[in-house]
Amino acid sequence: MTGYTMLRNGGVGNGGQTCMLRWSNRIRLTWLSFTLFIILVFFPLIAHYYLTTLDEADEAGKRIFGPRAGNELCEVKHVLDLCRIRESVSEELLQLEAKRQELNSEIAKLNLKIEACKKSIENAKQDLLQLKNVISQTEHSYKELMAQNQPKLSLPIRLLPEKDDAGLPPPKVTRGCRLHNCFDYSRCPLTSGFPVYVYDSDQFAFGSYLDPLVKQAFQATVRANVYVTENAAIACLYVVLVGEMQEPVVVRPADLEKQLYSLPHWRTDGHNHVIINLSRKSDTQNLLYNVSTGRAMVAQSTFYAAQYRPGFDLVVSPLVHAMSEPNFMEIPPQVPVKRKYLFTFQGEKIESLRSSLQEARSFEEEMEGDPPADYDDRIIATLKAVQDSKLDQVLVEFTCKNQPKPSLPTEWALCGEREDRLELLKLSTFALIITPGDPHLVISSGCATRLFEALEVGAVPVVLGQQVQLPYHGMLEWNEAALVVPKPRVTEVHFLLRSLSDSDLLAMRRQGRFLWETYFSTADSIFNTVLAMIRTRIQIPAAPIREEVAAEIPHRSGKAAGTDPNMADNGDLDLGPVETEPPYASPKYLRNFTLTVTDCYRSWNSAPGPFHLFPHTPFDPVLPSEAKFLGSGTGFRPIGGGAGGSGKEFQAALGGNVQREQFTVVMLTYEREEVLMNSLERLNGLPYLNKVVVVWNSPKLPSEDLLWPDIGVPIMVVRTEKNSLNNRFLPWNEIETEAILSIDDDAHLRHDEIMFGFRVWREARDRIVGFPGRYHAWDIPHQSWLYNSNYSCELSMVLTGAAFFHKYYAYLYSYVMPQAIRDMVDEYINCEDIAMNFLVSHITRKPPIKINTTWRLVWTSNIGHIRLCCLLNMVTWKDPSVTSRWTFRCPGCPQALSHDDSHFHERHKCINFFVKVYGYMPLLYTQFRVDSVLFKTRLPHDKTKCFKFI
Repeated sequence: MTGYTMLRNGGVGNGGQTCMLRWSNRIRLTWLSFTLFIILVFFPLIAHYYLTTLDEADEAGKRIFGPRAGNELCEVKHVLDLCRIRESVSEELLQLEAKRQELNSEIAKLNLKIEACKKSIENAKQDLLQLKNVISQTEHSYKELMAQNQPKLSLPIRLLPEKDDAGLPPPKVTRGCRLHNCFDYSRCPLTSGFPVYVYDSDQFAFGSYLDPLVKQAFQATVRANVYVTENAAIACLYVVLVGEMQEPVVVRPADLEKQLYSLPHWRTDGHNHVIINLSRKSDTQNLLYNVSTGRAMVAQSTFYAAQYRPGFDLVVSPLVHAMSEPNFMEIPPQVPVKRKYLFTFQGEKIESLRSSLQEARSFEEEMEGDPPADYDDRIIATLKAVQDSKLDQVLVEFTCKNQPKPSLPTEWALCGEREDRLELLKLSTFALIITPGDPHLVISSGCATRLFEALEVGAVPVVLGQQVQLPYHGMLEWNEAALVVPKPRVTEVHFLLRSLSDSDLLAMRRQGRFLWETYFSTADSIFNTVLAMIRTRIQIPAAPIREEVAAEIPHRSGKAAGTDPNMADNGDLDLGPVETEPPYASPKYLRNFTLTVTDCYRSWNSAPGPFHLFPHTPFDPVLPSEAKFLGSGTGFRPIGGGAGGSGKEFQAALGGNVQREQFTVVMLTYEREEVLMNSLERLNGLPYLNKVVVVWNSPKLPSEDLLWPDIGVPIMVVRTEKNSLNNRFLPWNEIETEAILSIDDDAHLRHDEIMFGFRVWREARDRIVGFPGRYHAWDIPHQSWLYNSNYSCELSMVLTGAAFFHKYYAYLYSYVMPQAIRDMVDEYINCEDIAMNFLVSHITRKPPIKINTTWRLVWTSNIGHIRLCCLLNMVTWKDPSVTSRWTFRCPGCPQALSHDDSHFHERHKCINFFVKVYGYMPLLYTQFRVDSVLFKTRLPHDKTKCFKFI
């Protein structure tokens, strides 16, 4: 026990044994580790070598570990079988890989074929859609052509009497002639065109006695009249001039009657004849008083009740301006409304039926019994009392200072010379016209002369006496231009005149000026009015007004037009239909043959334009039920209109009441070929463009080698007779649309601006709708009007260098507007745009509409609504991209006429001259403008209703 403990504790006695034990243990561990290392290293090497040798053996019977006896070991055979299987599987895998690659290549080829088929299907679909569109357009064009060649109504057979005697039953009494029993309608079919044959007065005896001025003026107007024909066999109306006679020639009624009955086409009773007796003086003879005129109409300024046939004969204006045009510079302005005298009257009565002052009866007794034949004495007393009261400044003179003009019995004779009378009327707000006291005198030349002079200088006529028949009565609404008061109300005249407001007074003065200019002023106006009255009575439409035949300049086109990115880059904004429609004209007017029945009074009394010269009023809206009449008179194909919509639906169609419409661009140019070509190229791809009419204003033709751009619509280059800015507004026959976009060759407008302007014009077809605005201002120090082009919140003009207007105004500008205005435009080579603004404002009494088209708003999701903060229409945003453009000139273009220093001085003079011609300032101020906020704003569909503008 002790020894064992000592041994465990490493006693000293046993130290040798312990060391040996430790050494032997270390030897065993080293040997064991070496043995394990040999086994772990060499055995895998031997196995690897064996396996490698087995794979590389070439002979089937090769022995690996030396000679073996007997057959091969089973393990070796199994390994060889596995190798063969592996080789076979490898070969099959290689074959399968080759097949896989081959199949992949075939699949790729098939995919390419599939893509090609898809593309071909898409192309086929597009071709099919295009073919459908072409078929649809072809069908539409075919229908329009068929409609043109096959009108809705066939023309009636024209009936001409085979005999000279129409076989009309004679009226029971001479004064019983009316149209139904004294006019032969068979000679005047609706489609005849109203041919008029005028006798040559020089071929008859009474022709040598005619006043030379009257005869010369009448012959001049006959030569220029569109209805006059030289073929008497087809004439509807026959006109013969019998007066005024020269002094002191007196023709006996029997001799004149005999000469009338000897006319070659009188046909025993003179049916369809008009006998005209024009008067230049207040005492013109009533040549036809005791002459039997049969069934012939009589047109003159003096009628007695015994010879006047209501609804058949015509009361015409005296021919004051025989061979001279009115001098507009001498006509006083229509403003101020109130003049020096409230009313004036000058006249002297040479002979009276009876004087009421000499009668024993009082005024009340006269009213209880039969009315007196003559109120003149009471009128004199009443008017003198008004003059003596001095409540208003009036001038009445019942005795002429000089010898009075000759007059008819009971008629108030004119005093003084015409110039003196006009000077007094220029100071008069109202002009009293006292009708003759003879109740049998329907109208006299003196009374008609007073009416003529009052209308000429703007004094509102006040006619005392209701029995009088004013000129052209039955066709003109005289209550719009004159006051007709019964003579018994003479005591109330002063009160009536004072109660008339300034606005009503100015309207009557303006209407009177219109009537005078249109129906009284010249020989042309009188003769045209006589024919127009007869034509309207027998319900024949007026002849269409002529158009300017465009002399086209041949030019070569073929240069592909590019697209200016600044002009046509509209992003995702659709401006029109995707497919391009062929040009089509505006609908033809279809009410020509019913106008004289339905719109008689409206066409005659619409101030201030002579609408009787035009066969229709162009601003009537076309209702959806009338859509079948659109196109070239008949064909119609709706293009998305009338169905509401928003966003792209709205942008891709015009909509509205006129669902199919295009416009024509009229571009005036003068020897600026490069600028012109650039402007034409900018029109490429513009929706709803019908054609472009280039007015070549230079006598020098365009260069022969000039290539004109191909913009997808026809370009018509028109040659003018002379260099005139008035050529811009000629009604060219090549303009087949109602809408005209007048644009300068150096104006820059984007497509979206043009389309927005077109849409706005369609909502206000009777106004000028454009882009550059201007205004007029009163110069207090110089007491004249000024033309101003500064930025302003108000405007009164829109320049026609970039503006839409109706073609109707082209007719008015070229044929109706006073020639003096066009002459001044030619003199200054300026002011044609001001003249057009004056004309349209004069016609409509409306200001133009200015387009602001540079707004562009972008919707963001965190904004609930947009507030546009403006003060007096002044934009407060400083970003120039959102402010209104004031000019539209192209940068770098050659200098234009407007850059001349004298340009604005001439425009000042033009405005003041135009005011004198019109008699007042027709331009009207407006603060209204149209901004394209929603038109240019891109909104998501769910945010459309979230806008609020303040």
